[in-house]
Amino acid sequence: LITLESEEVGNARSEYYKATADYELAKVSFEREKNLFDRGVGPKKEFLKAESDLKVAEANLEAAEKKLHVLGFTEEQVKKISETHQIKPTITLFAPIRGKIIEKNVVLGAMIDQSTEILVILDPTVLCVDADIYEKNISKIKIGQEVEVVVPAFPEEKFLGTIKYISDVLNEETRTITVRTEVKNKDMKLKAGMLASIKITINNQDLALAVPAECILEDQGEEIVFIKKDEEFFLQVIETGAKENGYVEIIRGLSEGDEVVSKGNYQLKSKLYEEILKKGQIH
Repeated sequence: LITLESEEVGNARSEYYKATADYELAKVSFEREKNLFDRGVGPKKEFLKAESDLKVAEANLEAAEKKLHVLGFTEEQVKKISETHQIKPTITLFAPIRGKIIEKNVVLGAMIDQSTEILVILDPTVLCVDADIYEKNISKIKIGQEVEVVVPAFPEEKFLGTIKYISDVLNEETRTITVRTEVKNKDMKLKAGMLASIKITINNQDLALAVPAECILEDQGEEIVFIKKDEEFFLQVIETGAKENGYVEIIRGLSEGDEVVSKGNYQLKSKLYEEILKKGQIH
């Protein structure tokens, strides 16, 4: 991707080269003293010293190698330093993922530090969609769940995705959480930055209770419906969920089998409020 020049890199290369040379020398010395000691012609003191020197050299070499890795050197690059003995103050950075460079924030000769964002790489074969889910629907989603992604650019097509991340923080203003979906982009139709919406299919075993959207009215900030029982009509406050194909999911307030008014509910609302004025009560 890019080659960086750094005094720190040059020093790290030099330290590693020296540590390698010291280790090789200590290894040869140890083998020589061990051979003499095993034959009974070498003093134990010299053998133990050579053994200690080898351990120190080995530790220094390991520390020098780790320093190179911290700076971004790969195993292959470290190996080349040992083979070529080149002490250059440069390091070549390789992309950690496959993809395309979509943003370059530096020019030749520019000064950078650890906080500098040099390049932005995008893998266009797999994209992420961030969507906001209402608080009341959190219990219905989980990581690994399959979703459908729809974008305005291709309204007739559906792209399959999988939920990979669910935020732990609730937006107090919108009462939503962020859900991140990973979408495969095999045909390369999707582009980073596109607007998108997601459709989450709930397990068919958890069929939702729903009513036609025209049944629902708003009253003083609450959603209500009218239900019919024994030839009487009652106002019922409800809590709603997902909306699809003209129907609205009922989370709370209704039970299966309730007879919900779909026509004339506005007239019922007006009539009941007339009764409030007369009787001061409402069912």
